[in-house]
Amino acid sequence: MEASMNNPQQERLAALYEVSSRLGTTLDLPELLNLVMDAIIQLTGAERGYLVLQNGVTGELETGAARNMDQQTIEGRSMEISRSVVQRAIDSDQPILTDNAQADNRFSAYQSVIGFRLRSIMCTPLRARGRVIGAVYVDNRLLSAAFKPEDLALLEAFANQAAMAIENARLFQQTDLALARRVEELTVLQRIDQELNYSLDLNEVLSLALDWAIRLTHADGGSIGLMQTDEELGEAYLQLLVSWGEAGAQERQRIPAGHPILAQVLASGAGVHTTQVTPEQAIDATAAVAQLAVPIKREGEIIGLICLESYRRTVHFTAEDMAFVSRLADRSAVAIENSRLYEAVQAANEAKNAFISIVTHELRIPMTSIRGYTDLLLGQMMGPLNEAQTGFLQTVRRNLDRMNVLIRDLSDINRIETGRMKFDLAYFPLEAVVQHVVSDLQEAIEARQQQLVVDIPAGMLPVYGDRTRVGQVLTNLISNANKYTPERGQLTVRVRAHGPEAVAVAVQDNGIGISEEDQACLFTQFFRSEADAVRQQVGWGLGLSIVKKLVEAQGGEIWCESVPGQGSTFVFTLPVVAPAGEVNPQL
Repeated sequence: MEASMNNPQQERLAALYEVSSRLGTTLDLPELLNLVMDAIIQLTGAERGYLVLQNGVTGELETGAARNMDQQTIEGRSMEISRSVVQRAIDSDQPILTDNAQADNRFSAYQSVIGFRLRSIMCTPLRARGRVIGAVYVDNRLLSAAFKPEDLALLEAFANQAAMAIENARLFQQTDLALARRVEELTVLQRIDQELNYSLDLNEVLSLALDWAIRLTHADGGSIGLMQTDEELGEAYLQLLVSWGEAGAQERQRIPAGHPILAQVLASGAGVHTTQVTPEQAIDATAAVAQLAVPIKREGEIIGLICLESYRRTVHFTAEDMAFVSRLADRSAVAIENSRLYEAVQAANEAKNAFISIVTHELRIPMTSIRGYTDLLLGQMMGPLNEAQTGFLQTVRRNLDRMNVLIRDLSDINRIETGRMKFDLAYFPLEAVVQHVVSDLQEAIEARQQQLVVDIPAGMLPVYGDRTRVGQVLTNLISNANKYTPERGQLTVRVRAHGPEAVAVAVQDNGIGISEEDQACLFTQFFRSEADAVRQQVGWGLGLSIVKKLVEAQGGEIWCESVPGQGSTFVFTLPVVAPAGEVNPQL
């Protein structure tokens, strides 16, 4: 008798064990919810069942699974259940069992019970980690007293196990989605980095950053600006440089540092999310449903602001939006600073070039007069000169020549940097130019009793460049070798093939040499070594910088090899093949 009474209980436990063992077979949430619901219907013999979950953000109930005894998903009119009963179970955190809901005083007044003619109902909360995450609901609309207390106890036991499996699946899904979003964001940020760093135009960089911010947060509009300081008042303000709203691009606006939202950002150093934005709170003075103001920082200092607006109640900014825009702002800061530095360098170069143009022009006029009068006096056109007067005038003449070299060099740099120097590119024999330069410098070389060796193999191909500018390069390099090589030293000009499309011209000496530290600055404008032997020679530190620009403008490159005390070798290359589209008639 006792054994027969235990059989139903044992069967229930066996069934519970069997269905419980299935819970660990999947972490796919929709699949798990259907599995749970099918198992509950199997355990309770219900006609149909529903599993509802609470939304973690809104708290609203959402149907996770709706199944019938044939393990089919319920849709349409068959979804008619008593949500009031479900809500009661969740709010009270207590299971519910009724033999006939229409006759049960607890539920008979519910419109859903009356309208859907509900009878036997069981509902139990789903509890996980100490909180209710939803509920399981089963019913039988045809039969009264379809469920017994032991059915409810079985449902509760299984629901407690199912709740943990469901919560684990939800967490896995959230983690998986978060990881997918993060991977997607990293991919997007990589693309953004490429676009931001492609341009050095400040407005383009700002427009790109704002466009990405609006696009990926689904904002309706926005602005981006940089912090400035009013030099007269000494007050900081935000200058909006790019703005997009419902009406399209807007004019630049100046936002004082005392603006309520801007002041909050500057004080906290963090983004500010504002809802029901008034015109006084709006960065662009336009009322909005929501506004997101995120600082752009560089080395801890706020240098700008990205501001986004939503005018639709269906679009809300989230914590993820704030985090993304903050990361975007960090990336934008580097590109913005690079653009600002580039603009500053460009402005400085323009100012420098304008200054050089004015100075060289203005200096030539008085120098021409001084040179003319000096030549008249030296030619004794105004009467005889004594030895001292002649010496003074010759000193004036030498300094005029020195000043003329400086003006010429400055003019060359100015023309190269502004693109106004013209190059007459053509094929010509390099040997002829070398011999011409050597002939011009022969007197200076002989004055120091130096030996000059020219080593050019027969049959060298003509080079492609500007004959005059190549001569200028050679003159500068050989003159330097002459100046920084002691008397009776040796200079060598050597030409060799440099690959199939270029030749290399080397100017070598056995002079004072150059230290490694000085070699790093050799081609910098106005650089002169602090070595005594260098300072003894007249110079402005412009020659090598001009040489480098001239060589590179003709498609070549230049470098130096030197050992202090042993000498130096300067090597530059010239192409023997014209750029694409031009044909060498001598090849």
